[in-house]
Amino acid sequence: MELQLVRPRCRSTARCVHRRRPAAAQAPGRIGGRQGWGETWAWSSRHIWRQNVRQRQQRFGKGSRIGADTGSAFEGDVSEIIICQNEVDLALKNLHAWMKDESVAKNLFTQLDSAFIRKEPFGLVLIVAPWNYPVNLTLVPLVGALAAGNCVVLKPSEISKGTEKVLAEVLPRYLDQSCFAVVLGGPEETGQLLKHKFDYILFTGSPRVGKIIMAAATKHLTPVTLELGGKNPCYVDDDCDPQTVANRVAWFRYFNTGQTCVAPDYVLCSPEMQARLLPALQSAITRFYGEDPQSSPDLGRIINHKHFQRLRDLLSCGRVAIGGQSDESECYIAPTVLVDVQETEPVMQEEIFGPILPIMNVRGLDEAIDFINRREKPLALYAFSNSNQVVNRMLDRTSSGSFGGNEGFMYMTLSSMPLGGVGNSGMGRYHGKFSFDTFSHHRACLLSCSGLEKLNAIRYPPYSEWKQQLISWALGKQSCTLL
Repeated sequence: MELQLVRPRCRSTARCVHRRRPAAAQAPGRIGGRQGWGETWAWSSRHIWRQNVRQRQQRFGKGSRIGADTGSAFEGDVSEIIICQNEVDLALKNLHAWMKDESVAKNLFTQLDSAFIRKEPFGLVLIVAPWNYPVNLTLVPLVGALAAGNCVVLKPSEISKGTEKVLAEVLPRYLDQSCFAVVLGGPEETGQLLKHKFDYILFTGSPRVGKIIMAAATKHLTPVTLELGGKNPCYVDDDCDPQTVANRVAWFRYFNTGQTCVAPDYVLCSPEMQARLLPALQSAITRFYGEDPQSSPDLGRIINHKHFQRLRDLLSCGRVAIGGQSDESECYIAPTVLVDVQETEPVMQEEIFGPILPIMNVRGLDEAIDFINRREKPLALYAFSNSNQVVNRMLDRTSSGSFGGNEGFMYMTLSSMPLGGVGNSGMGRYHGKFSFDTFSHHRACLLSCSGLEKLNAIRYPPYSEWKQQLISWALGKQSCTLL
């Protein structure tokens, strides 16, 4: 199938204006001297989410909950709706400041000039979203891309069918369609999209597909942000309370049924700590999900049968110490902990993306650091210890997209912190102002007076010894106190 991509008319903040709005609604104001799409976007987004949250739950039923066709209803509200709303509110509150020209330091030659950085939209942005948080990972970058004044083509995942359909049907009712478009379909349609020239691409998904996206982008020299996955280590020191660690690790591992790119993917600890940690993990799982986790309303399901089969095969790795039950008819896999796992087994070679937590034994902190550094740089890394020295040593001697000391991925709730990988786990960053900066071209601008040419004469050849000394001094780290 051949896609015909029509580039939206709007290429600036001034034109990206909401059209369809009840007459009683207050019209958006002006931001920084330009018509502010941001106020409109926030207004629209509030109405999309507030008016359609319960409708979507009813429409798609228990198997396709809000924002995630996988997790519990409340987890969907927290991870999808609330976080997206926070992004909108932050953009609305700060867009005026973000858009302002940024003054920069000057040398003596430019003291009479105006030197600043102007943030300009790239133009047409492609956002390719995954299935595990299909609202969050579609709309959060959309907020930043539109805040920066771009037009956007959204490609939601075809795997999360419920949310994909909602986005395609609902967004056009509230947002100006000259500024965005939603493209549905699978890998074939995505391949067709990538043949077209975009001015920026943001992709969230696996490293394998990320390489395909990047290869396609290079044909047009299109800049990219790649939010990829990987094996996120979690080191547990002997000096810590096992129940506290178990509570935090279990919650973050099994949140959204383990289908989270920044979830801890495996635990590194000593055999002694493993013996203390296992009963604590069992206790945490029982308290969170009950004696029968399958009946818990707070534990979701695997996205589809393909991923269910992949995860069930991983249960044969090592030895099941906790959980291990599965039900193919519901795509259910119990919260599971594996022990006696070998590094060469499949569960340690691929991102798990499910409610399975392997434990690998190490003799101490140094061996854990060496183990982590032998592998690709992860999207997230976690360390638990009562000793700040241990946590800081893990932080200083490793590299990852993000780091949590005695905590899981609560940093994802902070719009003040970026989300981004490093190395095999991705490149670039977004969230909050980082999104605005990612989707903005930072244009260096120097505005000089057309007169005062005699002051500029010193710059021109021939360069006498006196001129050379004066130019070198003026270009150095001198400051003019008179100006």
